[in-house]
Amino acid sequence: MLCHLMWDTNRPSPIKISSLVKTKTNSGELKVGVCDLMAWLCLLMILSTCQTTWALDTRSESKLSNLTRVLLESAREPEFFGWLKRIRRRIHEYPELAFEEDNTSELIKSELDSLGVEYSWPFAKTGVVGSIGSGLQPWFGLRADMDALPIQEMVEWEHKSKNNGKMHACGHDAHVTMLLGAAKLLERMKDELKGTVKLVFQPGEESYGGAYHMLKEGALDNVQGIFGLHVAPEIPVGTVDSRPGPMLAASGRFIATINGKGGHAARPQDTRDPILAASFAILALQHIVSRETDPLDAMVVSVGFIEAGQAGNVIPETMRFGGSIRSMTTEGLVFLQQRVKQIVEMQAAVHQCTASLDFMEEKMRPYPSTVNDEAMYEHGKLVGEALLGESNVHLAPMTMGAEDFSFYSQKMKAAFFFIGTKNEAVRSVKRLHSPYFVIDEEVLPIGAAFHAAVAISYLDDHAMDSQ
Repeated sequence: MLCHLMWDTNRPSPIKISSLVKTKTNSGELKVGVCDLMAWLCLLMILSTCQTTWALDTRSESKLSNLTRVLLESAREPEFFGWLKRIRRRIHEYPELAFEEDNTSELIKSELDSLGVEYSWPFAKTGVVGSIGSGLQPWFGLRADMDALPIQEMVEWEHKSKNNGKMHACGHDAHVTMLLGAAKLLERMKDELKGTVKLVFQPGEESYGGAYHMLKEGALDNVQGIFGLHVAPEIPVGTVDSRPGPMLAASGRFIATINGKGGHAARPQDTRDPILAASFAILALQHIVSRETDPLDAMVVSVGFIEAGQAGNVIPETMRFGGSIRSMTTEGLVFLQQRVKQIVEMQAAVHQCTASLDFMEEKMRPYPSTVNDEAMYEHGKLVGEALLGESNVHLAPMTMGAEDFSFYSQKMKAAFFFIGTKNEAVRSVKRLHSPYFVIDEEVLPIGAAFHAAVAISYLDDHAMDSQ
């Protein structure tokens, strides 16, 4: 309106144009261009906009701070915290391996029933997907894996594993518990949710790609974003870490079988020794990383087992060996597969043997690299800082470990965070997959509140975007 008045000099105006474009100097009147006036007006508009944006950001930060405080205080209430510990200990006592999580799945459904949370089941044999909110978009996922490891627990405590040779040595009992805790918090606020939260209880993370099968069966159709937590005994309770972009490696397995001609050790000339061929192949595999790849591109080739004959005076007919290949990119993993196959087959041929390779792509499907969406990472980081303080949210290093959460990150915006369980006072210092692995249960309410806050604030932000 003001700009129009300045240019339309034929219109009567309450504002004198001369007063807008003139100023006094010692030498008399000096005309000031309209452009100068416009520059001042633009500056005033920018300052006004910045002040409004700052005020909105401040209110948003205050709202998030209040949300995280309320959620964490609720999860730490004695009755709530006691419930979390009871659930985690029940799951820990009865660990189940991949795609055998029947009792764990029943426990989850029972708890969801008691909370009044609707769910769908089964996905990928034992998977459960709960739903809280309006049922309308946006849909946001929170994920927990359920399976245990084939490890004999060596920790002597009241709730030691009662299933011989099986143990929750990777903290999936805590993951399930934290997500059930989030369900309880979210259910209390369901009428305020500006969308829908999907609670994804997933089987078979340990090597068997349960996430792939959940996606294949449509468990996460129409979900726009997903968030996952994993316990970390390397960082203290009350801290979390993650990073934008590539975070965890792509990973695959292989088994090589070399067939030769067996015979007595006293007459090697009558044999075609598969052990010799395999030995050369194993040594040659180590040259892939040291001589064929850029030193700045992280890759790993590790041979983990060998099997052959059992008699010291007999050259066996067959030898098997196997291992793991890893890369920070999915393309790098494909390269490693190709070179492992070529090297093993060629070394076998040099020694007049034959070789076959099995990458177990159906039974133990290779995992892609876990890549955090940058915007989702920033969202998780902001929530973590509001929940725990800026000094307790760290940048995680890239590691060569693998996670089937990576399948979700290929299909939707995803963020994966580690949550600390280290506490010298309760001896929760052993690494994942150790038979002496222990967690500090103080992590449980933190994880529950973190899950819930990430979901609620995501729905708030994206509901605003859609308006």
